[in-house]
This record gives sequence, structure tokens and C-alpha cells, in this order.
Amino acid sequence: MSQCKEEGAARGAESRRRVALVTGASRGIGAQVARELGARGLHVVVNYREKAKRARAVVDEIRAAGGHATAVGADVCENTEVQALLDTINHRFGFLDVLVLNASGGLERGADSGYAMRLNRDAQCELVTSAVPQMPAGARIVFVTSHQAHFSPGRPVPEGYEPIAASKRAGEDALLAVKPALAELGIALKVVSGDMIDGTIIVRLLHRRDPFAVEARRDHGPLPTVEEFATAIADAALQPEVADTTYVGGSDYRW
Repeated sequence: MSQCKEEGAARGAESRRRVALVTGASRGIGAQVARELGARGLHVVVNYREKAKRARAVVDEIRAAGGHATAVGADVCENTEVQALLDTINHRFGFLDVLVLNASGGLERGADSGYAMRLNRDAQCELVTSAVPQMPAGARIVFVTSHQAHFSPGRPVPEGYEPIAASKRAGEDALLAVKPALAELGIALKVVSGDMIDGTIIVRLLHRRDPFAVEARRDHGPLPTVEEFATAIADAALQPEVADTTYVGGSDYRW
């Protein structure tokens, strides 16, 4: 009987803990955002598409630091997998307080010409639409983007990055269009835009295609680190007075 009471108390404590879903969180920026949110007391659902081992490693890090986390696989471009992901969250917690739209792509080898738009626009909007019913008033959605996309098409972009810039800009515009409807439900939408982030896969890929574009960004000053960018994303998810759009690095873009 005492064991039942202890388990019930544990479930009660977990049900009061805020819950965050971070897409594409098995590595890089998403993994660091998951660590940040875990350190700030949230139960983090670490979403991954294929890298289950890496996702479990992120969960283990969060737990080792005293936090709470779960790894759940789902390809955000597949509606059935997204629904299964959200059903898992709903079954265990009954709500979702923070949704970080971090998963993105378009430079993958072998990707078809429409993949970037399906991932960076369509999948983001469909995930928001599906998640909103289990997000209470006071919840937040954070869309993660880059300056090269956010300021598109007014600024030149590195060679090969054009499909990502166009699709992420389209995704941001589509989400901003539903921002008033989200606000009526008490759900805030925040955007975090960063310059090229040092040490990320995307910067390494861009450097192979257009090294001069990457070095040109470095000429404006040190590129933001993964840790700096992830901290800004976590702040956007949790801080009460954070701006609707947060800019990390690349001050020249805003002038």
C-alpha cells in the first residue's frame, strides 16, 4: 500500500511539471535546447527521426543532471508518426506546455526538390495544428530559424542554401498568419533567429559548398555558439517578457 502511495505521489508530481517537446533534438542545437529546458525544471520530450541512440544519450545527460526527459521517435513530415508522438505525450502527461520547432533541413544528400518545403513549412504548420488541442493557456511555441531565412529574400544567401531559406521563410510566414488565433487560445508564438551557428552541421555543409559565404559571416565577428543560441531559444520558451522575435548574432542583418 505504501508503495502505491509513493507511486501515486510521483505521478502527481510529474503531472504538475511543465512538459516541453523539442523536435530534432538528438544532436546539435536541439539537443542543447533539450538540456537547457531540462535544467530549468521541465520534462523534455526529446524527439528524433532516426538517431535513437543519440536521443537516448541526451535523455541520459538530462537525467544525470537531475532533470526529467523522455526520447520519442517521429518523423515530423509523417502525419501518422506525429500523431503517435502527440498521443504518447497526451497519454502520459495530458498536456504540452512548450513546443520548440527546431527540426529543419534541405541539404540532405538525395533529398528531392520539394523536401525542404515539406519539412520547413508544411510539417511545422501541421505539427502546430495537431499539438494545439493539448496546449493549455500560457503555453508557448518557438520557431527556430536563421537570419539567412528570416531576412530572405532581401539578403543574399550562401550557394545551395536557397531552398532552405525560402522554405523556412515560408514556414515562419505561415505560422505568423495563425498567431492571432493562437493568441486567442492563450498560446504565444515566438521566433528565434540566429546567424550561422558555429560548430553546427549546417555550417560545415555550407562551408563545403560556399566557403567564402561562411568566412564573410566570420568577418563580422565571432559566430554564435550552439550554447548561446540554445539559451536564447530556452529563454523564448520560458521568459515572460521575451520579445516576439529574438536575434542571436549578426547585428549587421538588422541595419
